[in-house]
Amino acid sequence: MRSPLPQAGAPWPDLKARMLGYATGDVAWREGKTAVYVFNAGPEVEQVQKEAYALFQSENGLGPAAFPSLKRMEDEVVGFALGLLHAPDEAAGNITSGGTDSITMAVKAARDFARQARGVAGPLNIVIPRSAHPAFDKAAALMEIEVRRTPLVDYLADPAAMAAAADASTVMIVGSAPNFPYGLMDPIAALSELALARDLWLHVDACVGGYIAPFVRMNGCAIAPFDFELAGVRSMSADLHKYGYCAKGASTVLFRSEDLRRFMVFDFKDWPGGRMVTPTLAGTRPGGAISAAWAVMNFLGVAGYRAKQALVTGAREAIAAGVEALGFEVLGAPQLGILAFTRADVDCVALWARLRERGWFTGVTTEPKSLHLMLSPIHARVADAYLADLAWALETVRGAAGPAEARYS
Repeated sequence: MRSPLPQAGAPWPDLKARMLGYATGDVAWREGKTAVYVFNAGPEVEQVQKEAYALFQSENGLGPAAFPSLKRMEDEVVGFALGLLHAPDEAAGNITSGGTDSITMAVKAARDFARQARGVAGPLNIVIPRSAHPAFDKAAALMEIEVRRTPLVDYLADPAAMAAAADASTVMIVGSAPNFPYGLMDPIAALSELALARDLWLHVDACVGGYIAPFVRMNGCAIAPFDFELAGVRSMSADLHKYGYCAKGASTVLFRSEDLRRFMVFDFKDWPGGRMVTPTLAGTRPGGAISAAWAVMNFLGVAGYRAKQALVTGAREAIAAGVEALGFEVLGAPQLGILAFTRADVDCVALWARLRERGWFTGVTTEPKSLHLMLSPIHARVADAYLADLAWALETVRGAAGPAEARYS
């Protein structure tokens, strides 16, 4: 629909009021009413995000010579990531605009490595589990790479099925840490062994888990090895704007060595404007996303992240216990901030719709149909409220009254 640009500008206070009016129908995420899209670490972190972003919102990450401040902050953030994820000294990476950008650039690097270093000709493919993020399909579509999705075992990647699907034209195999639909850690150690045995490029999609799993492990949970600690892992994606609690859009794409990272970089000279070098999909990169990531990570530090992530896992444990008391089955054994749960005798999509009536905006999983939560620190405060409303929705959908709601009110 076309809309005419106003002939004259309007005062900012009026525009601000209109914008806030537009937002009246948005989910109340600051109250913890959403468990998708927003990662709410509290007002102090939100303030750091906003002020740090505004300080560098006009600067452009495309020009490191013009803005060495951004280059320095990006290098430090990437260094923090590499340190948390057990990378070797020669490892390298970049800040991207998000998980899809990180995954796309990792696929691009693996493709170019296969073509240039291994001499692979003809059609290419990637082998990914059924639960892998659709960003891999998007990247493959852009590059005309075949996607071979393999069945799951207990909601996890099956290394044997992936081994059978891989061949000489496979440029990448993928494991998730955790996968998005179920919040479960794929058997990355077994995939690493496969990668080493067959000389395959293993990418670990830790977009959701990269900035929570290390701290959950520090807090005492037995998280199995999933990162560069495993010799077969060549690249990783980890989103800063998820459990790093940084401003959108910011992610990291990481490589075991600078030699591997170079296959990601676009370097073009043959045009009148001079040489153009871009490490990620974007040309212009918002300085605010880089500066906000740097500020939040330094603001929280290890102690801050451990405290925030303890709230997340505590909320997950409380909600898991609560939904099981209501007769739901939690899918698998989640360890981080995502859980999915189902009941065979109720339509979970109908439950989702009834919860929307009480202001909750969460996710659903389709295989099997289940309710899906991606939790933030704020959910430690509202877990009981969610369980009470879930009990109400359950009784409403089943059409039977009962004392379930009272147990959580």
